[in-house]
Amino acid sequence: MFTGIIAAVGKVTAIKHNAKDITISVDSGSLDLSDVKLGDSISNNGVCLTVTKLNNNGFDADLSHETLKRSGFSQIKSGFLLNLEKAMQMNDRFGGHIVSGHVDGVGEVTSVNPLGNAVEYWIKAPAQLAKYIAEKGSITVDGVSLTTNEIDGAAFKLTIIPHTISQTTMVNYKVGTQVNLEVDLIARYLERLMLGEKAAESHNDHKSTMDLLARSGFLG
Repeated sequence: MFTGIIAAVGKVTAIKHNAKDITISVDSGSLDLSDVKLGDSISNNGVCLTVTKLNNNGFDADLSHETLKRSGFSQIKSGFLLNLEKAMQMNDRFGGHIVSGHVDGVGEVTSVNPLGNAVEYWIKAPAQLAKYIAEKGSITVDGVSLTTNEIDGAAFKLTIIPHTISQTTMVNYKVGTQVNLEVDLIARYLERLMLGEKAAESHNDHKSTMDLLARSGFLG
């Protein structure tokens, strides 16, 4: 489990292809690995990866075919920058929001505009994620816990302060940049909860969740 507060920016230094999977070597930059051991979890651009090897200046991790298919790592190459966060401990400060490290989809930056000292980003999410994104709600973008300031269909606006930009890969965002998105965990569980006993049925045995929510009065 993570909080979405980035500790360091790392860089992919090597990629080894294993059939449909890959192993990446990551230079962890300023991330303190003194308390990290084999098998521990580190969020890499919002993807929870297991440390399989510790190196002098970083670590190795395996990416499965499923991870590559569902995340922006399908475009990964040497030199790729990564937002890094170690798994939270029970005595850590909870500065962001609950982040599982399981990417729900890949979004695309559609607009980048300076706004005083801050920068305003518009990101378009996949259509199927739109129902989980709420104005002033939480969303994880490349592992960063952020607040959505405005919603337009499947697109959402972020207003990012200089500190966050300078401490994450967001400094390199431009129109067309692909980003990993994880929606609020509570929204996903709420949708499942609303199914009630129908949750045990096959998808072919009942109408869509959105229809159920509408019948329950949660949708206009």
